[in-house]
Amino acid sequence: MKRKIHIPDLGGARAYILHRPHATVQALERQLRAIGLTVVHCWPELPAEALSGDFVFFDADQGYDEQFPWKPGQSPMPMIALIGTEAPGRIEWSLEAGAHAQLLKPVGDGGVYSALLIARLGFEARAQLSAEIADLRRRLDERQTVVRAVTLLAARGKSEAEAYDQLRQMAMAWRVSFEDAARRIVANHDEQRKTDDRRDLG
Repeated sequence: MKRKIHIPDLGGARAYILHRPHATVQALERQLRAIGLTVVHCWPELPAEALSGDFVFFDADQGYDEQFPWKPGQSPMPMIALIGTEAPGRIEWSLEAGAHAQLLKPVGDGGVYSALLIARLGFEARAQLSAEIADLRRRLDERQTVVRAVTLLAARGKSEAEAYDQLRQMAMAWRVSFEDAARRIVANHDEQRKTDDRRDLG
């Protein structure tokens, strides 16, 4: 079953154009204003207030990492590369910078609306994927912590099943989640080991 794509209303959005003064900027601004966006020009770097912007168009031909107030590929909004020279190195840099869409220069009388939509949808898809990966990593970490806690409890002469059941009972007694109880047991064990190590050194 295909997922229905939501076409966002772009009216009132703020777009930053990170490009030296050029006819491309003028053509781009005309289309953006016609769509209903507010436009801010800047060069050679994005101002701090750009962090609250909705889109960034940037010059892929003369751009560099230090132009952006965030790490490469970690923009808080959709980014659209303005590409004039299709040199492999420049295209590679624009992708590493985090381009979600591209617009070829010179900019004509069309293409901007499509670039905005593609960039927005690409940005949202990447953000959703990142959130899912972070959740999977968190769950994996929690599972590893539970395994470690059960192993620590089993080391006291219990079977794995008995240790697992003890962990569940401790979670209920402490009125915390199963994972929180496991974290507490592991943390207590690590702290005790540090105390013992300091005592041995003393």
